[in-house]
Formats: sequence, structure tokens, C-alpha cells
Amino acid sequence: MSLSRRAFFRNLGAGPADSASREFIAARGREALVNEMWRSGLSYEEAEAQFGPPPEGAIVISSNENPLGPGPAAYQAVLDGLDQWAGRYPTNFRPSHADLMQTIAAKFDARSENVTLGTGSGEILENAAKAFTGPDKALITADPSYMQAVSVARRHGHPVKTVALDANLRLDPEGIARAARGAGLIFLCNPNNPSSTILPASDVEALVSEVQRSSPDTRILIDEAYHDYATDPAHQTAIPLALRTPNVFVARTFSKAYGMAGLRLGYGIGHVDTIRTLAQWTHVFNSNNLANAAAVASLNDPAHLEQERARNTAARDYTIGVFRDLGFEAADSQTNFLFVNLGRPASEFRDACRERGVMVGRDFPPMENTHARVSIGTMDEMRQAAEVFRQVLA
Repeated sequence: MSLSRRAFFRNLGAGPADSASREFIAARGREALVNEMWRSGLSYEEAEAQFGPPPEGAIVISSNENPLGPGPAAYQAVLDGLDQWAGRYPTNFRPSHADLMQTIAAKFDARSENVTLGTGSGEILENAAKAFTGPDKALITADPSYMQAVSVARRHGHPVKTVALDANLRLDPEGIARAARGAGLIFLCNPNNPSSTILPASDVEALVSEVQRSSPDTRILIDEAYHDYATDPAHQTAIPLALRTPNVFVARTFSKAYGMAGLRLGYGIGHVDTIRTLAQWTHVFNSNNLANAAAVASLNDPAHLEQERARNTAARDYTIGVFRDLGFEAADSQTNFLFVNLGRPASEFRDACRERGVMVGRDFPPMENTHARVSIGTMDEMRQAAEVFRQVLA
């Protein structure tokens, strides 16, 4: 008897909650490898040798992934699409490429023209660096922050100016505005990776207003990959601001709270003029059918997103308490990871944890000699990891 794609996918694991298929969709543990490629210019093979597969049975809390993978509705949408997904272009599959864009637009009271898709939000960041920076149009970003747009700009020989985080590891809006005069693109990661902190919505609006006044041709990209994990009421999405403001746009991803890192899907949303320019750099059919189906199902399942936020908040609070009891402070995390001041090189902590079966984050210059990033897994994973932290930091 032949085995259908649907049956094969189901048989990868025992059940939806713990199946290998969900692990495949979530793609846990690969972010460190890919980011090292961006940071250092290594080839995939070189990075694989340095950041190879996690040891068997390791707790992988290094890559800011959702440890549970996608929600039930998204998982079912993938199963339902398996029998026809490979033979159809995204325009001929349902939900289609266009259906997803319309679903995203409707969520924010926008139009499809305000949306462009990406292979993860990473493609949005890369395309923004290509479209809006140049030999005399610098990229402005915080330091440390997410590196993908920076790596693309540098690879093309375009200048990059960095602005240090403040004493509380928050973005410095006044410093960014000063540096932005004549720049091509400002990259704001909010909440910021790796510091885990937010720039309050009022400060984002003030920064946008000042840049429009002092450098009106500069584009502003606000990366909200971790928006769904923020619990501080001072944080609000910048999407309404972007929709009404030329030169401002927001990147979102389905890799984090939606648990779809392995399906590679993100989007940019903003003023139609900016999105039209950005979309010129987009690959044709850059989202696949299963990702589109899972994303539409996820967007139509807000209750699951609330459950994921609550799960992460509980595990995050527990882990903050573990480090505090050990005498170490973490920044005010509004994400699914912590940035902890250990007062020692991150590499020492990372290597000692790995020897005990726990994988934590890579170095983040210029703070690699003091701070380590720890992603939030399930509560059970964090309890097991806590025992390792106590051993390593004793």
C-alpha cells in the first residue's frame, strides 16, 4: 500500500504536541549557525563545522525559537495541504499567496498593497538594505542589535553607523536620530535582539518625527519579530504609524511566537509607496504553499497566540528569578529570551553549559565578555537548564 504525503508526515511523530514533524516546522537550533555566517562571513560548511547539530538529547535554548512549534490550527492546515502542495504554484494553491497578503492586510485594516512577503522576515531586512542603502547612504543601527541587514550593507560596501545602547540596554532614540542625517536606512529592532528590551511607543513616534524633520529621505525599518512576546504596556506595534507615514515600514515574522521557523515566512507592512519600492527586490513566489496555509490558519487563531504569550511569560519570569537568586541580573526582557550580565565571557558560560547538555546563545559583540543570551524553552526545559546554570555559576 502506498503511503500518502499526509500519512508520512503524521508518522514522523506520535502526536501533534511532540511529533518530529513539529520539530521540523519549528527548526530548532539553526539560528546560531546562520547568524555566525552573517557575522563572520563563514561559508555554510564552515559554520556547520563550528556550530554543528546539538548533541543528542540537548536542551536547545540558543536560537529564540518557539519550543512547541506551530499551533493546532496551523499544524492541521499543513497536513490538509500536503497532498497538493508540491505540484501547485502559490498562486494556484488555496490559501494562495494573495490570500495570505489579504489576511495580513485585513488584520491591520490595510490593503494588500501595503504588504510584501518574505522568506522569513530576514528577506525583508535584506531587501531593505539593498533597496535603501548605498555608497553614500549609510545604514544606522543600535549596537548590539540584529545583524542581518548590517551584514548585507557591509557586503555591498555600504557604510554602517552604530549607536550604543543606553545604560539600561535600551535603544537610544536621540543618538539614532543624530546619526541618521543623510542616511539611507535606520534599522530599529524593537523589542531588540539580543538585549530583549523595548523602545516605548512614544519614543518610536518621537524618533520618526525627528528623522522626518532632519532627514526626510531616510527610511525607517522597525523589526517587530518579538512583538507578540512583549507584555509591557509601553510597547505598541508601529504598524499603524507605518501605514500612515511615508518612509516607515515594519517587518514581522512567523518564526517566533507562531512557531514556524522551519517554514520560513515573514512580511513587511507599511505605507504603499515604501512597500512598492521594497517589493521590487522581492523574489517571485518567495513563500511556499504550506507556509502560506499555516500562516493564514495562525492569523485566524488569536487564542493560541495568547496561550503562547502566557506560556512564555511564565517560563521567562521563572528563569529571571533563577538568575536573580544566583546573583545575576537580566535586562528587562520583553521577548522569549534573556540577556544576562554574568560578569564573565559568554563563551565560558556557553561551553560549560554545552558540556552539561544545555545550548545557550552565541557571542554578541561588544558585550561578549560580560553578557550571555538565554532563550526561553518550555517550563520543563527551563527547570532542567536551571540546575545546569546553578552548577556552572556556583
